[in-house]
Amino acid sequence: MRLATFTDYGLRVLMRLAGTPEKAVSTGQIASEFAISHHHLAKVVRDLGRGGFVRSERGRSGGLRLMRPAHEITLGQVVRHLERKFAIVECFRADGGACVLKPRCRLRPGLSAAREAFMAELDRTTIEDCAWPGDDVDGLVVAA
Repeated sequence: MRLATFTDYGLRVLMRLAGTPEKAVSTGQIASEFAISHHHLAKVVRDLGRGGFVRSERGRSGGLRLMRPAHEITLGQVVRHLERKFAIVECFRADGGACVLKPRCRLRPGLSAAREAFMAELDRTTIEDCAWPGDDVDGLVVAA
């Protein structure tokens, strides 16, 4: 199963924020650290905000913060939110797709079970488990 780049970036944002929960981090800083387009990352952050994962604070010490503790956010929750339109194959689409095998397909049950196992595994891992401290750990810049 392959996650969309959008979801990958969303997970990176949350991991980064979990790495320094005491500090707000700007979208620009995250974009720079992970070599991601600032414009694209802004869209990801907006979606994470709508999902209740991050909030933006204005002002001099503003930036992004997690909306709830990292140990309360599972990878499964994030992936389900960001991959809302994901369909493993055509018949998994919200509209049911137009697959001619649909009436007697033997593939769908196996793929469905695999998807559920994948998501169950993601539900066992929290953002805190994946926290990323960024390039500035205890005031020391980490060389790349």
